[in-house]
Amino acid sequence: MSADGWEWDETLYAGSATHYAAGRMPYPPILADAVRSALGLDGRGRLLDVGCGPGSSTLLLAPLFETAVGVDADADMLAEAARRADRVGATNVEWRRLRAEELPAGLGTFRVVTFAQSFHWMDQALVADRVRGMLDPDGAWVHVHASTHRGVDGDDPLPLPRPPWDRIDELVAGYLGPVRRAGQGRLPAGTRSGEEDVMRRAGFTGPTRLEVGGGQIVGRTVDEVAAAVFSLSSSAPHLFGGRLPAFQADLRELLTRSSDGGRFAERTSEIAVVIWYPGQASIG
Repeated sequence: MSADGWEWDETLYAGSATHYAAGRMPYPPILADAVRSALGLDGRGRLLDVGCGPGSSTLLLAPLFETAVGVDADADMLAEAARRADRVGATNVEWRRLRAEELPAGLGTFRVVTFAQSFHWMDQALVADRVRGMLDPDGAWVHVHASTHRGVDGDDPLPLPRPPWDRIDELVAGYLGPVRRAGQGRLPAGTRSGEEDVMRRAGFTGPTRLEVGGGQIVGRTVDEVAAAVFSLSSSAPHLFGGRLPAFQADLRELLTRSSDGGRFAERTSEIAVVIWYPGQASIG
């Protein structure tokens, strides 16, 4: 349990898996290029993606390795990941249902372990300690900080209206209350921070920091933005209970009224890649 009293439970993303896959903007290919270049990857070794969700980062990075393993606590997320892997013909990936705190779980050692928008949900000190023991001597921990459900705020001209995110947030709060929901609990102060202190206490060295992508204009539909809303733990479908149909109707009415013929545009944000090493000089 965290200091603010919140504790993970299996409903955190209940009902969100298909919405996550449809509503989150994909990681750009340049992310894989940056990781490969920074770590000198040559197609060998194994990848472990922790908190993999529907496989968004796993499937992007898996071609850089001999094999990859995606782990997540949500069975629906893993089912969606497996479907996406089948669609793209990814044959070197396996999916395992478990929490990060259950590692190493007999999975062996890895060249790279990645956390993409997931570490803040975990017992960070415990996971950092366990993952360090799973890394090859020349391995690396790669933390991907990103916001893929929405673009950056701004008043620069775009070819289509931006989604009305402020009004979307107000609508969610009107149904669920002003304090952020997460599973069966609430997060009045947001998710955990202090990653750098955790990593250093666990014995990691570094980090190397990269900034990739950002600034691209992407088109989005009403359906995609609605899916992005339901992809969030703070507005996962189960939280609305019997009011879900009413919320869906109000959300769609707001989005349709704010769009240009059902279409929006957004500018993507930069992705921060933070690389840590298991107690030795950095690779490169």
